[in-house]
Amino acid sequence: MRLSLSLVAIATASLITTEAAQLSWEQAYAKAKAKVANLSLEDKVSLGTGIGDGPCVGNTAAMSNASWPGLCLQDSPLAVRLAYNVTGGIAGINVAASFDRKLTLQRGHDMGQEFRGKGINIQLGPDVNMARTPEAGRNWEGFGEDPYLTGIMGALTVQGVQAEGVISTAKHFILNEQETDRTTNTSIADERTIHEIYAWPFARAVEAGLVSVMCSYNQINYTYACENDATMNKILKQQIGFQGFIQSDWGATHSGAKALMAGLDMDMPGPDDFWGANLVAAAKNGTVPMSRVDDAATRILASYYKLGQDSNFPKVQVDSDDVPSAPVDVVTSAAHKATVRSIGAASVVVLKNDDNILPLTNPKAIGVIGQDAGPTFYGIGGCTEHACYDNGTAAAGWGSGGSYFFDLVDPLQGITSRANQSKIKSSLTNDVDTATQIAKAVDIAIVFVQSNSGEGTDRSNITLWNKGDDLVKAVAAANPNTIVVVHTPSAVLMPWVNNVKAVINAGLPGEESGNSLADVLFGDVNPSGRLPYTIAVKNSDYPAHVSKPPVVYSEKLLIGYRWFDTKNIEPLFPFGHGLSYTNFTYSNLKITKSKSSNMAISASIKNSGKIAGSEVPQLYIGFPESAGEPVKILRGFDKLMLKPGQTSTVTFPLNVSKELSIYDVGSQSWQIAHGQFKVYVGASSRDIRLNGTFSL
Repeated sequence: MRLSLSLVAIATASLITTEAAQLSWEQAYAKAKAKVANLSLEDKVSLGTGIGDGPCVGNTAAMSNASWPGLCLQDSPLAVRLAYNVTGGIAGINVAASFDRKLTLQRGHDMGQEFRGKGINIQLGPDVNMARTPEAGRNWEGFGEDPYLTGIMGALTVQGVQAEGVISTAKHFILNEQETDRTTNTSIADERTIHEIYAWPFARAVEAGLVSVMCSYNQINYTYACENDATMNKILKQQIGFQGFIQSDWGATHSGAKALMAGLDMDMPGPDDFWGANLVAAAKNGTVPMSRVDDAATRILASYYKLGQDSNFPKVQVDSDDVPSAPVDVVTSAAHKATVRSIGAASVVVLKNDDNILPLTNPKAIGVIGQDAGPTFYGIGGCTEHACYDNGTAAAGWGSGGSYFFDLVDPLQGITSRANQSKIKSSLTNDVDTATQIAKAVDIAIVFVQSNSGEGTDRSNITLWNKGDDLVKAVAAANPNTIVVVHTPSAVLMPWVNNVKAVINAGLPGEESGNSLADVLFGDVNPSGRLPYTIAVKNSDYPAHVSKPPVVYSEKLLIGYRWFDTKNIEPLFPFGHGLSYTNFTYSNLKITKSKSSNMAISASIKNSGKIAGSEVPQLYIGFPESAGEPVKILRGFDKLMLKPGQTSTVTFPLNVSKELSIYDVGSQSWQIAHGQFKVYVGASSRDIRLNGTFSL
């Protein structure tokens, strides 16, 4: 097996950034307050007032009298949207599946460089909402069903983007886990659930220095998120300690003074009847105090100064007339494409690999079957609807979270360029008769199927598109060596799983899709992706589904695998699952308490196979029964590259006050749980290799 050095290098090289001189919050606030003291009321309000038309999807006005250039806010969480000469990004769900901190941070830096290169002040991402239901339309934008994993991946993204001087926007605050009736529904959840599951990733992003948060469309316990004092002021600004500014989702503002007093600092996209002159009048007549107007203006300015955007920030280069030939406009690079390719390969989850059919070892003939293996259109001027994504490979979802791809490598291209002496026979349709003919004529049949989703709608079911199940069954019946590759934003049902040799979950892997997949299929990269969500045997096994209002979070803390474990439901493939081309042995569990009251769990991991590969050891903690927690919850993970026979020690640090605590509603605070804890270290939430206990 060969190991591609070009792919490994991106994960191990020193990070090269264009990091601007940045300030501490204290320094940024001092500078902002001095500026606000010399602004008129109208100018203070203008800082947070969207003006509608402009070069970006969101814009605030320039003020020559105040030496203020205005702000550019731009989609999306995975790449610069609506622009030429950018890298077609990779979905957040793939980033989560990589379980790779280094690559996640590098992706953040790469995106920050491209947004900055286009003169964009504020990236509208990352999306740190939870994959509460398998059907949710925007699951692919986020990082899966676990708040701990989502918190780490979100925080690393923020860290990387903001290191390049671009403002990150964590969204959508909060309880925005479905698209159905998103502008009118109310999400109902108890305080403990909100704090321990849905606010957790936002808190981790704030710890990473986050300077912007976007409030969501939905209501929260019957109050709109963008005028909800309990969530914006109390939870986000007071309890979590967020010092940046809160902006509305586009059109999610429903009032002026009420929203401002509840904690909203910026209204997007404008113009509307709520901000601007309306707030100026409210301040003049005493409806809102000047102190709150000053606070909102100061938060916006402090965020701008904190990231050094007042010094040598590029001019905006993004609008619908963005010209491909303009050299200043080119922000993509070979290094950025390499990051996408590396994450794509690192996020390939091999779910099943009977008889070690993978990696492919120069078969005489390979069948590449299914319309998902072929080209599709992700270009400017289209791709906002389901139909744009229905005729080729799924590399991303649609809507504001998406990206345009101008160099998309589809699976057929990737496999063909890597296949060496293997003859390729292909059918880029889902026609069963044609597929059967090809499957019978080749040694290995690779069938490509998909389901996809995007902003504005949720999936009506979690079955494959375009009669994909029928296609798989037909190919499997014609060829015993069938491999299924699934491109999907979240879980899909797999009624044919026992009829095929191998199953690969490739997610939505961006513009290097075909190359990333070929890297794993042919063994140039040993697969190390792990599922960031649970794949159930049947849809009814899941704890929650998209529903009509009110959306009641009745499962409480039992999101995802926590439900399956606590209810003793066997999944088809569990959270954290993924196969390698080598084997790993776990031993030597150690539990250490430090003088600082923090803890560390360590274990030895050995590559007991014959080739190099990366293992993803995972730490799960079972709380004392009195704590009322799920059976076990993720509290650590790492990724170790090991040579054959090599042993390494993995250490999971535990912050007791944060990671071994529960939210106590009575005291409105986090409290350390006391009693006996269980320790589980393993290769997935169900593949536990080591067990232990400790007491607090």
